[in-house]
Amino acid sequence: MSVHHFMEWLNGSAAANAMNGPEWAFPVVESLHFAGFALLIGTIVIVDLRLLGFGMRRQSVSDLASDLAPWTLAGLAVMLVTGPLMFSADAVVYYVNPSFRFKMVCLAIAILYNFTVHRWASRSGPSPAVGKLVAFFSLALWTAVVAGGRMIAFV
Repeated sequence: MSVHHFMEWLNGSAAANAMNGPEWAFPVVESLHFAGFALLIGTIVIVDLRLLGFGMRRQSVSDLASDLAPWTLAGLAVMLVTGPLMFSADAVVYYVNPSFRFKMVCLAIAILYNFTVHRWASRSGPSPAVGKLVAFFSLALWTAVVAGGRMIAFV
């Protein structure tokens, strides 16, 4: 089965029918997606700002990241459920959209970066220069994900 055939099948799936059925379905799922994304990125940005030396100086980066980890994972879980639902609503169109593809590449890199390099930096307490570099790249990656997602509607 080719990718195009899979996307056509997905367009006719039960998930796509549910998303395209009632006029409120897509906006509700999209709102949940944004809330999950805000939770995910918000918690990561808090840790990044701490790595950059802004605020929350009474708490170590490690403790802060540990305290926020369940919220970060909750945001990621919401995003990973709602994102494919929204995609199924018009899979063929999204699949060929360059902004969507850009967002997906950036998202994959950002998630991988967050659970490897970022996690290492927030747990091991690297030098301030390394911590700032890690935070800068994290912020840049998540900004690219948001920008790519925002541009989907305009391409």
